Amino acid sequence: MKDTIMKTDRMILRKMRRDDAENLLEIFSDPTAMEYYPSTKNEKQTLQWIDWTLENYEKHGTGLWVAEHKQTGEFLGQCGIVPQEVEGSDEMEIGYLFKRSVWKNGYATEAASACKQYGFEAFHLKKIVSLPDAKNLPSRKVAERIGMTLEKTIHKWGKEIAVYSVYR
Repeated sequence: MKDTIMKTDRMILRKMRRDDAENLLEIFSDPTAMEYYPSTKNEKQTLQWIDWTLENYEKHGTGLWVAEHKQTGEFLGQCGIVPQEVEGSDEMEIGYLFKRSVWKNGYATEAASACKQYGFEAFHLKKIVSLPDAKNLPSRKVAERIGMTLEKTIHKWGKEIAVYSVYR
C-alpha cells in the first residue's frame, strides 16, 4: 500500500485520510481518552484535525499516522512525528493517541518506538521530544519506555506539560 509509512510487529502506520474521520471520532468524542487534551472533538473538528495532518505531510513530510492492526486491519489510533514549538525552539514531537479499548496492550509504546527510529533514520533528526500532560502518567511511561528522559516541565496549552527528549 502506497500510504504505508512503516510496519511494526503488530501494526501498520499509514497516512491519514479524510475517510478516517469516523474512526478518529471514536477517540476524539471519548471524554476519558481525551482527558488530557483541551476538549473532545466533534465531527467538524475531527475533519479539521485531519486537514491539519494532511498539511503537515505537505509542509514537513511527516505528521500523525493511523495505526492499524497488521492482521485484522482494525483501527487502533494515531501516532507520528509533528513539529511543535517548545519555549521558542522548533522541535519534532512524537505524539500518540489510541482508542480506549486497546489501552494497556503496548500499542502506544510499539508505535512510538518505531516513530523514534523512523525520525532518526528517515529524517536524520538529532533530537525528538514528547510532550505529555504532566498528569498523564501512562503517556509519560510511554516516553520513558522508548528511551526518553524528562528534561523539564513547562506551561503550554494552558497546563503543565512534561518535556521528554531523546538524542540520536
